[in-house]
Amino acid sequence: MTSTLPPVLDPVTTRAVTTAGSKPPRPRPSVGRVLAWTAMTAVIVMTLFPFYWILRTALSSNGAISADPTSLLPTGFSLGGFERVFGLQTTKEALSQGGSGATLNFWQYLLNSVLTATMITVGQVFFSAAAAYAFARLRWPGRDTVFGVFLAGLMVPTIFTLLPNFALIKSLGLVDTLLGISLPSMLMTPFAVFFLRQFFLGISKEVEEAALIDGAGKVRVFFRLILPMAAAPIATLAVLTYITAWNDYFWPLMVSYTDSSRVLTVALGVFKSQAPQSGTDWSGLMAATLVAALPMIVLFGLFAKRIVNSIGFSGIK
Repeated sequence: MTSTLPPVLDPVTTRAVTTAGSKPPRPRPSVGRVLAWTAMTAVIVMTLFPFYWILRTALSSNGAISADPTSLLPTGFSLGGFERVFGLQTTKEALSQGGSGATLNFWQYLLNSVLTATMITVGQVFFSAAAAYAFARLRWPGRDTVFGVFLAGLMVPTIFTLLPNFALIKSLGLVDTLLGISLPSMLMTPFAVFFLRQFFLGISKEVEEAALIDGAGKVRVFFRLILPMAAAPIATLAVLTYITAWNDYFWPLMVSYTDSSRVLTVALGVFKSQAPQSGTDWSGLMAATLVAALPMIVLFGLFAKRIVNSIGFSGIK
C-alpha cells in the first residue's frame, strides 16, 4: 500500500501567485489628498451653484419667490416663466403671474444671435487662418515687426475701440443691422492669429515643400494641405469665437435699436427693464437666461476636451 504525500509548495512561488491574483491595495488617503479633493469639490459646487439657482428661480412663481427667497428648492413650482419667454401666455395670464405683459419676440432674438455669431465665427476664423499662415510661412520684409505690432493689440482694452468702431459703422450706414453688429469682429483678431500661427509653425516644412514641388501654389497649399491639417485648432478657435460672439452685450447694445437686429443678450436687458409695478419678473428673466445660455453650455460640453487639448498643443507629433 502506497501513501500519497501532499505536494510541497514553494513559499516564494505561492506568495507571488497570491500577489498576482489579488487586486492591488488601494492607497491610503493622505491629508493632502483629502484637502485637494475637498477644495476641488468646493470649487465645482461654487461654479455650478449659480446655474442651479437660475433653474430654481425659473421653475418658481414670482409670488412664492418673494415669500420664501432663501429656499434651495423651487417655491410654488410653475412653468409660467418659460411660457412667457416663448409667448405661450396671454397678457392677462402674464400679469396675473407677475409678468410685465409685454411680448418677448424670443425666436426673432434667437435667430439674430445665431446669424450674428455665425457671421463673426466664419469671417474671423477664415481671415485669422490666412493671416496666421502668412506670418508663419511666407517670407516678406518686416514680417516679424508687423507681427509684433499686431500682437500688441492684445494689450489694448476693447472699450477703447468701441467709439471708433461706432463712428465707422455709422458712416457706413450699418447702424441697427446685423452686419453692423458683426463687422468689427468679422476680421482677424490678435489672439486668433497668434493661436493658429503657433500651430502652423509646428507643421513640417517638408510636407509643404513636397506639395510645391508637385506644382501646387501657395494658395492651393493653404486650402488643400494646411487647413485640413489644422482642423482641430480651427474647430477649437471656432467654438471659442462662437461663444464669445454669442455672449457679447455692450457692442450690440450700442448698435441695435429695434427687434430686427436685437440679439438675445440685449433682449434680456430689455425684458428686465419691462418690470411691472409688482417688481421684476424674476421667474421669466431666469427662464429666458437659462434658454439663452443652454446652447452654449451644450456646445462647450461637447467640445471641452478638444478645446483643452488644442490650447496645450504645440505641434504635430
